[in-house]
Amino acid sequence: MGEYVELPGVKTWYEAEGAGDPLLLLHGGLCTNETWGAQRADLAARYGLFLPERRGHGHTPDVEGPLSYQDMADDTIAFMESVVAGPAHLVGWSDGGIVALLVAIARPDLVRKVVAMGANFLPGPESVAAPALLDHMSADAPDMAAFRGMYEAVSPDGAEHWPVVVNKVLDMIRTQPTISTDDLACISVPTLVLVGDDDLIALEHTIALYRAIPDSQLAVVPGTSHALPMEKPEQVNRLILDFLTNDPVPRMLPVRRARGTSSDGSPA
Repeated sequence: MGEYVELPGVKTWYEAEGAGDPLLLLHGGLCTNETWGAQRADLAARYGLFLPERRGHGHTPDVEGPLSYQDMADDTIAFMESVVAGPAHLVGWSDGGIVALLVAIARPDLVRKVVAMGANFLPGPESVAAPALLDHMSADAPDMAAFRGMYEAVSPDGAEHWPVVVNKVLDMIRTQPTISTDDLACISVPTLVLVGDDDLIALEHTIALYRAIPDSQLAVVPGTSHALPMEKPEQVNRLILDFLTNDPVPRMLPVRRARGTSSDGSPA
């Protein structure tokens, strides 16, 4: 069961379960908390989970005007301040990963560790492995049926609002985010960049994200797509829990993290 909290930007639905250090699960674009079904039990066994649904998604109503990742990050910060009341781990998938990165940049005091899964830091046309896919996405496209079903089942705005939200999200994906590598270099919390080996986000872009965040870690899950948390949940959950609960192991032959070298491995 969930409940609403009144935030400055939007009345936000969230669910909570488990006990322990707080951990936010931030769902993907056009998704709901339903997509975390394969992660909740494993993570709630170790952490106190909070699952907010962002503006225009799930039980949370849409707002006037366009959607932006920055507004969603601001909503998340307000949620952490008012509901969580302290720092938390952030595990974000897809658009949720983008939001997690923006929160870590703006408010490192509220963030313990970040897992950014299938996330990008530049707009879709510059980060997606096959940008032409964006041209075929629409409210009525067959590939959108599952997303539409999740939306219509719970949205307070009604099923007829689905095309409006889809167009807003697609506009956002095509033009956002625009996070500079300088901003990514300011992320000071431990970060795991997690991706499928056949992800919607190009591996080259994911590697650039990994290289831009100081001392971040990279995990590529074999045989998976952008839906890796649903395709290989046990492996994904193990990677998340290992990163959140354990300190880094001593490195015997470091290159990227060697003392006296820059991020590209050249002498500092």
